[in-house]
Amino acid sequence: MRTGEVFALTWNDIDFKERKINIYKNIYSKNKDEKGRWFFGTTKTEGSTREVYICDTLLKILINYKKYQEKNRKRYKTKYHEYYLEPVENKYGKIIEFRIIEIKHRSKNRKNIDLVFVDKTGIFKGTDVIRYPFKVIREELGIKNCRFYDLRGSFATKSLRNGAEIKDVAQILGHSRIETTENYYISSSDENRKKATELFEKQLKSSTIEDITYNYFE
Repeated sequence: MRTGEVFALTWNDIDFKERKINIYKNIYSKNKDEKGRWFFGTTKTEGSTREVYICDTLLKILINYKKYQEKNRKRYKTKYHEYYLEPVENKYGKIIEFRIIEIKHRSKNRKNIDLVFVDKTGIFKGTDVIRYPFKVIREELGIKNCRFYDLRGSFATKSLRNGAEIKDVAQILGHSRIETTENYYISSSDENRKKATELFEKQLKSSTIEDITYNYFE
């Protein structure tokens, strides 16, 4: 998922029974005022609206994290921060985005949104929440010049190297064109290129080729 897609998640986007995440919105920041600066909009492209299936490891993490969040909500009670969405219209009266606003005063007319990635007191920091932790993790692992977004490329490369079909990987990444996945999200290395030639050689092995290789020049 793109960074903005990850931090736009609400719990109703996650289907635990069917084990999939519905991706249809993106989050971005605008000039901050008294209402805050985070907005929900559509995904980057029409093809970016998609479903991503949840593996066993992620399923366990999400279940445990949801329980942890529910405990925090009970622990902090009225001090736990809640948010709602305010529609933003263009000059023609069409809703073009939604603004995420903290609830200061309870109202029956406002429907809370259940954001996934908030701190223990419920404060929503958008994509800012990952900056410091990711920097610490990256430095401890000795990884330089890596953005959170670059994990998409790692996913694509490792999945394809282990036999996944490029069409499936492209759909998971939200690419409408396979060429985008090929050109921008698949990395190559000396080790990978060496492995490719070794695999090719293994497929071509035969007694005729070995005879030419070892006996032709004698």
